Amino acid sequence: DNLLGISWVDSSWIPILNNGSVLDYFSERSNPFYDRTCNNEVVKMQRMTLDHLNQMVGVEYILLHAQEPILFIIRKQQRQSPTQVMPLADYYIIAGVIYQAPDLGSVINSRVLTAVHGIQSAFEEAMSYCRYHPSKGYWWHFKDEEEREKTKPKAKKKEEPSSIFQRQRVDALLLDLRQKFPPRFVQQKPGEKPIPVDQIKKEPEPVPEAVKSEEKEIVKNAQSAGAKGPPEKRMRLQ
Repeated sequence: DNLLGISWVDSSWIPILNNGSVLDYFSERSNPFYDRTCNNEVVKMQRMTLDHLNQMVGVEYILLHAQEPILFIIRKQQRQSPTQVMPLADYYIIAGVIYQAPDLGSVINSRVLTAVHGIQSAFEEAMSYCRYHPSKGYWWHFKDEEEREKTKPKAKKKEEPSSIFQRQRVDALLLDLRQKFPPRFVQQKPGEKPIPVDQIKKEPEPVPEAVKSEEKEIVKNAQSAGAKGPPEKRMRLQ
């Protein structure tokens, strides 16, 4: 089991912790870092001193460094002979709380995982701003730019006057549309309600015979005026 993420403390031992009692504190049965099959447990059960550990072979715990009353470092090691030992793990006690010191491999692994997680998060966030369109290609779309554009006051665009060509073209298009789609309603006077074109009363057309008689009278009058000739000129009196 990985014990790097846990800690253990017994508050009753904290006031009496020193160089002589720290190993007894570490050998408490409720301590998850303590191995009960170690040589320290054998020496404790046989009521021997810690000097006998040098004559034994197996796992043992020693006090590696002490800075009373705050810091104590305990090492777990495999003794192969009175002169040969192999370190297995280190534990540090700060203000009575016991922690397991991480090994070099765990430190490197944790730092690499942290860096990879940060790079992956940055890559995912960058990909969320990436856009693609076949006609445009790739571009970046940031939300901050949209908010800045919304907060910026919009400058009023000056309306440019239309040219003569534009006005003539517009008039021609409107006339063409009017001929293709004649209006269905007509407003005879401003402010009045529009009236359908079908309901507008058309003036009666003149009868053809009356028109012909009028035309004949106009022709006769013109002929009589032509027969008389122009009026005589009178002398001006000075």
